[in-house]
Amino acid sequence: MTTIQGINRVFLLACAPFIGMLIWLLIASVHIPLGTWTAAASTPVSFHQEALTLDTLLTKATNDAAQTKTIIQQYYALYEKSTAEVAAALQTAAAQAAKPGIIYDARITAKLGSPVRQASSGNIDLKLFALNESNYKGYALKVNLKSDKAIKLVLGKDKMGSSETTLEAVNRYGAIAGVNAGGFADDSKGRRYPLDTTVINGKYLNGFFPTTNDTTFIGLNKDRKLIGGKFSSQADLDKLDPLMGSTFVPVLLKNGAKTTIPYQWQSSPARAARTVMANYKNDQLLFIVTDGYDESGNSGATLAELQDKMQQLGIVDAYNLDGGGSTTLVMGGTVMNRPSDGKLRPLATNFLFFK
Repeated sequence: MTTIQGINRVFLLACAPFIGMLIWLLIASVHIPLGTWTAAASTPVSFHQEALTLDTLLTKATNDAAQTKTIIQQYYALYEKSTAEVAAALQTAAAQAAKPGIIYDARITAKLGSPVRQASSGNIDLKLFALNESNYKGYALKVNLKSDKAIKLVLGKDKMGSSETTLEAVNRYGAIAGVNAGGFADDSKGRRYPLDTTVINGKYLNGFFPTTNDTTFIGLNKDRKLIGGKFSSQADLDKLDPLMGSTFVPVLLKNGAKTTIPYQWQSSPARAARTVMANYKNDQLLFIVTDGYDESGNSGATLAELQDKMQQLGIVDAYNLDGGGSTTLVMGGTVMNRPSDGKLRPLATNFLFFK
């Protein structure tokens, strides 16, 4: 076999499958039914119909979406309107609910006159009024405590046995105002200790002391409400949940009624510089300090006069704090009253107020 013959055989072997397939297609095409061509010819028509159907569905979906959007917008607008109406109704209701309190506050404030000084913040509202009575002069500090940060009872220099003036305590703490608190007792070494029961930050500093000689606990509970009175046991005082307080004597008003002043306090001294801690029925506090020109007992106010004044002002409960040379009221860095010692007295405890 020649080379050419070999090439031809290889060529035929390579082409044989393709030639066989071509022959099979030619034979098979003869038997294709006419219906197949008809179906093939109708295929573009079905595609066109399906396209039209899809276009119709898409158009409907678009319209439905637009309608849904409109409904959502309408509901949202209605929701906003309803929310605004509810907010306005709540605001109106709150304003109506606050009106009695506002009217009451305006009424008690009017009895004090026009404030000579005032300060206000998120913690506290302070208004200071001058008292110009026929027999005595002094000041009234009206206090609205808005938070637990508004008031503290502090020890002199924050240490048992130490003392400092109210002004020194105010400056040391950066307070906006301060008033002297309870009584004190000195030991043989000149150390000054708070009198009897004293509570600071909810803790009894030197234990509990039952009432003796009409001594009275005066302070605030953990709801910043004035508490006070005579207590024979710590359990009785604990029921009032005391947060801070000190001791002096006597009780002046209880539930708006005058109490009987112990004879000793009616006459010894008859008149003096005084400090009183009181409250209104809305739990705002009122501190009254009166001037005394010396310690002779011939200047200042009597406790009976202060009872009359506080009833006139609408006070509910009132307690006498330490007086005489201890009486001090500081506001805005200034000592407002005239100390009867002729100078400020270092004290064991002071109430401080913070903006």
